[in-house]
Amino acid sequence: MPRRLFKRYMPNPQLIKDNQSLRFLGALIHDPNLWHLNRHSVSRAMAIGLFWAMIPMPMQMLAAAIIAIPARANLPISVGLVWLTNPVTMPAIFYCNYKLGAWLMNTPAMHMPEHISLSWITQMLQTHWQPLYLGSLVLAVVLAIIGYFATNAYWHWWVRHSWRKRQEKRRKRDQQQ
Repeated sequence: MPRRLFKRYMPNPQLIKDNQSLRFLGALIHDPNLWHLNRHSVSRAMAIGLFWAMIPMPMQMLAAAIIAIPARANLPISVGLVWLTNPVTMPAIFYCNYKLGAWLMNTPAMHMPEHISLSWITQMLQTHWQPLYLGSLVLAVVLAIIGYFATNAYWHWWVRHSWRKRQEKRRKRDQQQ
C-alpha cells in the first residue's frame, strides 16, 4: 500500500491527541489503530467515510469520527473522506441520491432548477425528504461495502505486487553474482 502517500497528507497524530477540544475522548483517541495505516483500519475507514459522506446531515465529520473510534478505523481517513460531499459537489450528489430514492419509492422526482436557491433547497427538504434520505441511505451502504472490499482487494494486490518485484530483484541480483 502506498503508505508514503497517505502519510504525506495525514496530520500529525500527536498534535491531534494533544488538542484541547478532543480531551473529552480521553484514552479512546490513543488507540494505535486510529492512526496506523494497516489493511484493517484503512478498509474500515473507507467504509465509514464513504457512508457518512452520502448522508445529508450537519456535522458529518463528527459522526464519522464517533463511529471510527469504536470501530478502530483510521481516524484521519474516515473524517477526510466525508469531504467528498463538499459545498461544490454536494448539490449534485444529494440530487442523485434524491433521484435514486424517488425511483425506489416509485414517486415522481422534482427536476433540478437552473439556479439553486436557499428557498428551493428548504422547500425540497420539507416536502421531499423521504426519497432524499432513502436514496442517501441506499447509496451510503452500497458505497461503504464497495469501499471496504475494494480497499481490501487493492491492499492485497499491492502486497503481492510488491512481493513479486522484490523477488525479481533478488533473482536478478543472484544471477549477476
